[in-house]
This record gives sequence, C-alpha cells and structure tokens, in this order.
Amino acid sequence: MPGLQWDDLDPVRTPALWRLAGTGATASLSTRAVPPEGLPVTCPIAGWLTLSAGQRAAAPGSACAAPPAPAVAADGSATIPGWAELVSLQRSSPFQATVGLLGRTVTAAGGTVAAIGPGAALAAADQSGKVGKYAASVAELPDLTPYTLVVAEAGQIDQAWTASGQESTGTATGTAGAPTAGSTGQDGAGPIATTGAPADARTGPAGSGVRDLSPEARRAAVAAADRTVGEILAHVPAGSTVLVAGLSDSGSAAHLHIAVATGPSGAAATTAATTTATTPATSARPETGDDAAEAYRKGWLTATSTRQEALVTLTDLTATVTHVLGLGTPDGVVGRAWQNGGEGPASARETAARLADADLASQVLRQVREPFFIVLVTAQVLFYVLASIVIRRARRMLGVTRVVATISGAVPVSVFLAQLVPWWGFAHPMPALLATILGMAVVVAAAGFAGPWRSHVLGPLTAVAGVSSAALLLDVVTGSRLQVNAVAGYEPVTGGRFYGFGNMAFAVYSTGTILLLAGVAHALRRRPRLAALVCLAYGLVAVVADGWPAWGADFGGVPSFVVGVAVFLLMVTGRRVSVVRLGLVGLAGVALVALIAVADWLRPPDRRTHLGGFVQQVVSGEGGSVIGRKLGAMLHTLGNLPLTLLSLVALAFLFLVLYRPSRWGASALSLVYERAPELRAGLFGALAAALVGFLINDSGIAIPAMALTVAVPLTLAASVRALRDEPATPTMPARPSAPAGTPAPPAP
Repeated sequence: MPGLQWDDLDPVRTPALWRLAGTGATASLSTRAVPPEGLPVTCPIAGWLTLSAGQRAAAPGSACAAPPAPAVAADGSATIPGWAELVSLQRSSPFQATVGLLGRTVTAAGGTVAAIGPGAALAAADQSGKVGKYAASVAELPDLTPYTLVVAEAGQIDQAWTASGQESTGTATGTAGAPTAGSTGQDGAGPIATTGAPADARTGPAGSGVRDLSPEARRAAVAAADRTVGEILAHVPAGSTVLVAGLSDSGSAAHLHIAVATGPSGAAATTAATTTATTPATSARPETGDDAAEAYRKGWLTATSTRQEALVTLTDLTATVTHVLGLGTPDGVVGRAWQNGGEGPASARETAARLADADLASQVLRQVREPFFIVLVTAQVLFYVLASIVIRRARRMLGVTRVVATISGAVPVSVFLAQLVPWWGFAHPMPALLATILGMAVVVAAAGFAGPWRSHVLGPLTAVAGVSSAALLLDVVTGSRLQVNAVAGYEPVTGGRFYGFGNMAFAVYSTGTILLLAGVAHALRRRPRLAALVCLAYGLVAVVADGWPAWGADFGGVPSFVVGVAVFLLMVTGRRVSVVRLGLVGLAGVALVALIAVADWLRPPDRRTHLGGFVQQVVSGEGGSVIGRKLGAMLHTLGNLPLTLLSLVALAFLFLVLYRPSRWGASALSLVYERAPELRAGLFGALAAALVGFLINDSGIAIPAMALTVAVPLTLAASVRALRDEPATPTMPARPSAPAGTPAPPAP
C-alpha cells in the first residue's frame, strides 16, 4: 500500500486495516530507497523495485511517476515495459540492486507468482521482467490458491497523489515536515493521530515543487485502499501469511509507514499445496509439526537489521517473503526476516497511536536538526569569545566560566539523554528540545560539582567524561534507544543506521572515555602501575564494546579508538609517540576490526551485522564501490559549514587562547598540565581518535566537531581552575635599562 501511514488508520474509515492492526504483529516501516534527485522521498516505483531486489533501488526520472501498465499476454502472463532500462538504471546507482531477484528466487524453487496491480507487477517480475500471472484487480484473479506468492497492490493513495498533480502552483503555503503533536481521537470518530497537516495543500521543501494531498483527499484515498484490502483478504486461503507494507511515500516528505504481519512466521514447507499473499504479501499453508505452531502473534514486529522494537525496513520484507516460503535469504538481499518482538499495546487504537508518534518524532527531528546545530555552533563560538576575554582580563569571572564550561562539556551526552523525555510531542518542539538538553546538561554538570572531587583540578572533567562514556556504553549494550531520533543520532526514516554507535555518538563516547581515563590516571598517580592497568582494562572494554557486533557494531570507530587510547597510554606512561609506533597501533586497530568483521561474517547470513555484510561485499567484489561511496560522503561533509566552523574555532581557542600565556603569567593550559600532566595525554589521545575518525568514517567533519565540543569545554574548565588557584600577580613590563655609567643600586 504505497504511502500508507499509521495515522491514516481509523476504526470506521479503515475497518479491514483496523482489524489487522488489532490482531497481527505491527511495526513502523522504514522505506528508504534511492530518492530522485532533489526529493527526499521514496517514490512508489522505487519502493516496488526495492521489494523486488531486497536492496535499495532507484526509480527513473526526477519526480515520482505512476508504475507502467504491464503488457498482458493471452495466457495471463505479463511483461514490464522498459524493464531493460530499469535494470540499467540500477547498475548505475550506488547500491547495484538486482531487480527481479524475488520473483526469480520463488520460481527457481518451483513456485508460482502472481501480481495484482501494475506496481505489484514490478515487485513480482523475474529478472527478465516477466510475471507468471497478472491481474489488474482482485476481481480478475478471484482464486489465489494456485500461487506460491501473490503480490497485490492497494494503490489508491499513490494514485490520488499522482492524479492531483505533484507540481505545485506556488499558491499553497506552509512546509511539509513541520508537524505538531499528535492527537488521539475517540473510537468511531476522527483519525488516530495527526502530524499537523494544514487543511489546504502544502508545498514541499523549497524548490521541490511537490504538493501533498489535502487531508480530505487523503482520507478518501485511504478509505478506498482499505476497501481493496478487504476484497483481497476475502480471497486469501485459510492458514495464509499476510504481510502489509506501506512501501513508499506519497508526498513531499519521507515518513515511517505501516507494517503488519499475520499467519505463520516460520519456514513453511515448499511442498505445501498452495500459498497466497497480499498487499504486498506472501502466505503459505503451514505443514504439520513444529512449524505449524510458529506464527506472527499480536505484539511488536522486529528484525535483526534494526534491533529495535516495532521498527523494520522495506528490504526486510523481501527476506521475510523468502523466509516464510522456506527459501532462505538470497545473495544480494540486505534485509532480515521480520520476527515477533515484545508485547505490544492491548488495543489497535493504542498501537496506531504509539507508532504514529514514532513517525511524528522523525518528522519533528527533520524540522529541528538543522536549527539545533546552528544554535549549538553559535552558542559555542560566543562562549569561546567570552571565555577568551575572561582568561585575559576578568579573573573574577573564572568561577562562573568553570561552571559554564562544565555544562557546555555535558551538552553532547545530554543530546542523547534528552531522548528520555518525549520533547517532540510538545507544541513548540525546538524550545522543548533545547530546554531538555540544557536541563540534562545541568544535571550532569551538577554531578561534577556534587562530590569531594569538585575541588580537584580534574574533578568535574572526570565526572562529566565518565557520564559521557558510561551512558553511551550502557545504551548500546541495551539496544541503542537513546540514539534513535536524537538530533546527533540516527533517524529511522533515513534508514542509514538503526543500532550500535552512530558516528556522532562514537565521537562523544570515545572522547569521554579517553578523558575519563586521564582523570583516573591522575587520581591514581601515586600508583602508576595500577593506573596503567586500570586504564588499559577499561580502554579495551570500551573499544571492544564499540566494535562488538551485538553492541556497538562500529566498523570505522575501532581503528580510530585504538589509536586514541594507544596515544593516551603511551604518553601517560612516559613513552614517546613515534610515527612507527602510531603505524603499528593503526595496523593493530585495523586487524582488530577485521577480526571482528570476519567473525561476524562466519555467522549465518540472517544474523550478520553490517560488519559481516561488508566482508561479504569484499568477497563479492563490491568492497571498492562501498569504500568509494563512503570516501565521497566523508569529503562531502567538509561542505557542512557550521560543523567545520565549530571545529576550527574550538581548535583555535585551544591553541591560541588556552595555550598562550595570559596577562597573569603562564598559559592556562600549561598550568593545568603542571598540576595534572595526565590531561595532556588524554587531550592528545582524544584529538588523535577524532582525527583518524574524520579520515576513515563517512560522517567526516561531524566526528571532530562533536569530539571537540566535549574536549575543549572540559579542558577549559580544568584550565580556569588551575588559573584561579595561581596568585593574582599580573605580569609587569620590564624596567628600562639604566644609562651607561650610572652606579648600580645597592643590594637589598
């Protein structure tokens, strides 16, 4: 059902879908494919082709068009017009999707495939572009029992959008993706939730020229699509598996969509008499025995591709079809089969409301992310300017500066802790987000001043760095929920990553960990061997957690983290950091992540993470294109002016302000190095990890930007403490030399 969202459901207007939502396993569906240039959406054709390939696929053209009508032969089979061009298009796209893979896999195993609707034909076609049986509507194919797989289309939402004309006249106002809080209706009246769409049509992002359906037109289209679903379900044989997917967008903004599964979830016998499917779906008559008891139950859906409760992806749908049919996951399919997750809400109403809220969070995130980073960069730059004045001229303000610097250093981890509060549901989400992050930062900073360590030069730094390290470590061990829809985390709609350490979270985690080690080493300075052992032990745990497939699953983070921890340990133990040693450390980091990736690759394909997936891509000869794509993405990040500016200003402040002598004598950084030389090792280790991370990760400049946002304010807090403890004796100009022949004054 292209375009179907959870806030479309209603007990009166969509009774068929409402019953499915109340009895089946449910989730949000991330439908990211290859968007047309200039549009941040998945077009219906791309969605159908992604289902066909099990990999992100592209649609032709620069706008979303209607699927082509198949050419039907006398025997009921059909051929997709322009199929060769679609195949060629995928070869030139970044993901090299093999369209026709799903249809070929089923037919090669002796199964039969049917399609209902032109979009469904794209998904059901084999690699030659042929569909075994095609019908324009379910009325033309009333008996579904002869078919192993039926892919059916209830496409009224997409059809209404196309018929209304996507090109904006320029008279509509407002912006897509600027939602307000969802609202819950009453049984039998009104929608379950709303994303704040105004009553009239809206234009899409600036320059996109895309118009959204009006609420009235959308409700009518959804009701018509539900009637089609009811017609299809009436023909589905008993014991079938039904999978429902809103597999694309139908508007100017990308959304999370609907995913429902009912019926047997295990591998049904391929010798079963008949199987059937719907919307797009697959079903199989279960064989007797253990598989017969295996079924999608009421509750949440999940998949190992996301590891998130109630969140699956479009590429997972392809793997689910083959899994239910007992065919395994074909090579080239990147998704994982849908599985039963945890217990869901008791009612369909609460299920729809919860999943509509997940989409709302993604829409609000798109609205606030760019303004947030502008605010962050502006606030950081202004703070550095004011701190420069304080260090040079206003000694009486050093105490306030230390407190503000500690709060500033707590902001990055608070970006993730803010996800503990549903800030996106407030009427004004941007102020709510800023207030939540600031409140969390104040709480974290308060921990830095709450205990006896507050009087120590590295006390607050160690406490805040410890929270930054421990909170994110605990998060990845328990499912990475703090990173979902965080402004510095990953966004399910985009679908780039769903679990483990995202690159910005890694930057906060690695920097916090290394600065924490510096604080621990300083606390144990009288027992240097114990300090080295403790730092080595926690450093290894932190690195392994970053790369371990079940936790951080961070391919590029491990080598950079290893380099950063090694630089710290070498410096804190008094050893020289040479080019040779750095090279050996870098090779050790690469060997470690390669070992983890190969171990992941040796697991069954449906249990691998993207680490094992990359090994498979290397084996298949696709590694070069993946590396090239990530390198291009890294270089592209240098065009992110706010984060690039933040990195440059932070480095300039560190070396041109803190490192230079003030009017009070020695430099603030030199003073804190004298009192706590371990900080120098920690700072250089954190900067080394950030630099390597910048070079080998596709997030590029974002990694040093976030790392410096942790390291520089906390270093400033320690520096002004050291400066404050120094005697207030401004440096005086030297006396002029006495004229020649003047007798020297008597010695005192």
